[in-house]
Amino acid sequence: MSSSDSQPRFGQSVKGLLSDKVGSCSGDVIALTRQVLKGSRSQELLGQAARNMVIQEDAILHSEDSLRKMSIITTHLQYQQEAIQKNVEHSKNLQDQLRHLLK
Repeated sequence: MSSSDSQPRFGQSVKGLLSDKVGSCSGDVIALTRQVLKGSRSQELLGQAARNMVIQEDAILHSEDSLRKMSIITTHLQYQQEAIQKNVEHSKNLQDQLRHLLK
């Protein structure tokens, strides 16, 4: 009888171990699924970051081009200012000469 009594206990302990293993495997599958989803999300975030970087690069290139154009415009404005100053000085000299002639 003791062997027949131990038979159900052994079966139940095997079932218990099997149940524990299934639970452990289920937990592992859930953890693996979370990790895969996290990796997928990371890939998605990296893709978004790359797209944002391209947009920023375009903005930087556009800004660089604008700064170059503004530098050229500034140089031209400086030339024009110098020319105007020379003309003003020349105009003053002409006014002085006219005053001197009219006296």
